[in-house]
Amino acid sequence: MLAQTPEQTKSVLEAQEFLSLLSTTGEVNSQHQAIYPQEAQTFLALLCHQFAGRIDHLLSAREQQQARIDSGELPDFLSETQDIREGSWKILGIPADLQDRRVEITGPTDRKMVINALNANVKVFMADFEDSMSPAWSKVLDGQVNLRDANLGDISYTNQSNGKQYDLNPDPAVLICRVRGLHLKEKHVTFNDKIIPGALFDFALYFYNNYQTLLKKGSGPYFYLPKLQSHHEAKWWSDVFHFTEAYFGLHTGTIKATVLIETLPAVFEMDEILFSLKEHIVGLNCGRWDYIFSYIKTLKNHPDRVLPDRQVVTMDKPFLNAYSRLLVRTCHKRGAFAMGGMAAFIPAKDPVENQQVLDKIHNDKSLEANNGHDGTWVAHPGLADTAMDVFSKVLGERHNQLDVSRSDDAPITAELLLAPCDGERTEQGMRHNIRVALQYIEAWISGNGCVPIYGLMEDAATAEISRASIWQWIQHGKELDNEKVVTNALFEQYLNEEIEVVKQEVGEARYQAGRFTEAAQLMAKLTTSDELTNFLTIPGYDYLD
Repeated sequence: MLAQTPEQTKSVLEAQEFLSLLSTTGEVNSQHQAIYPQEAQTFLALLCHQFAGRIDHLLSAREQQQARIDSGELPDFLSETQDIREGSWKILGIPADLQDRRVEITGPTDRKMVINALNANVKVFMADFEDSMSPAWSKVLDGQVNLRDANLGDISYTNQSNGKQYDLNPDPAVLICRVRGLHLKEKHVTFNDKIIPGALFDFALYFYNNYQTLLKKGSGPYFYLPKLQSHHEAKWWSDVFHFTEAYFGLHTGTIKATVLIETLPAVFEMDEILFSLKEHIVGLNCGRWDYIFSYIKTLKNHPDRVLPDRQVVTMDKPFLNAYSRLLVRTCHKRGAFAMGGMAAFIPAKDPVENQQVLDKIHNDKSLEANNGHDGTWVAHPGLADTAMDVFSKVLGERHNQLDVSRSDDAPITAELLLAPCDGERTEQGMRHNIRVALQYIEAWISGNGCVPIYGLMEDAATAEISRASIWQWIQHGKELDNEKVVTNALFEQYLNEEIEVVKQEVGEARYQAGRFTEAAQLMAKLTTSDELTNFLTIPGYDYLD
């Protein structure tokens, strides 16, 4: 148990004052009250008092950096932190139940999905309050209930339509909670009359409701941190963790985190991010889909960096392969895990098609395993065996690949990380992007953030790529393979035509019962605007209860 600092002791003594500044406008039913009691609200209020205001400065720094890049500057490694990159330091350490992470599955916090994911042939389940979840208030609270029950080993689900029962296996995967990014708000809670950060809400409730249960069974409160763009943002999380451990009288390093390197600016600060979180971090993850989106968004004003169809932007492209290899080398030098990215494919019913899917998974995961990654992600339990087989063959008797240093690799330069990507821009690819984004946005504003579309498990990241690519093609007047220049008018023509295709695919009844008209309007606004909207989930949030 650790002594609190005078500042933190003062915060505890003033807890009632801070609690009075916290206001919850969303309905909290009797089931939700159990995971949102006054003690949890007090902790949340203290976090908001200490840390919410700093987020505005961090987001402002993002905009300032983006303005410089828009004006012609390219991202690069930081000269002022060269000593950190060249130092010989290591992270604090990795808990026993996180030593083997060869396959992880991700998904939202729906009760049935939580059970199926924890029962899958994987080592870790990342329960997601971010990209694969549409954060309607009741769903956010339901998710916290489900994760509490899962950690207690007391979770079950009965399908009311067919009576099928779902129960947790005796030896489930390790659970890691992914909280919302710093840019997302929780509009149903205010502190001092300001809407609070979604990240603090998710973190406070998950930690408060689970840390004692997890520590009693030899585990701990583990988190995935998304969308970081700088080591200053990592330092903010480090301060949150230190404050929390001191407030609850826990040893430094009780909280452990894995950071997703899914933004282009962050790839140039991986050493610094690890250093800023060195007492709490256990690894970095190649969040490849968001990384591709961030490449588009960050370099949106650079005509020589416009990406082709998203289907051809694969991990063997030079800028993505360099990102993967640099992450492995950076992490292993510091004693941290280097996690691979998401296989978004889902199993097909047709045996021939399904074998093609499994072959793609095998090839993709082989590339990651041979690059030296310690594990990888899948989106569906049906793909876990294939990914597990690939990594188990490469690992042999080892639990991870921390021994793979890649120290003999040629230096990975900023030029390589920013390398232009070859490939066609096609009419078919553009139309596909429109249909995917339209269907995903419709599902998201209807409350579903994880959607199977055309054989892939789509989440916000892949929809972001779809709409941002078209926006960039319009801005730079790129030509498709049919020799037509991409303009607002051409996009609107294709959108109207693809709406009819989607209507035929889903059926008239489903179309009319859904929110496709609103989704089309939102997509058109995002795609034809003069400025690229940072995240579709920000305007999309206005559509949610």
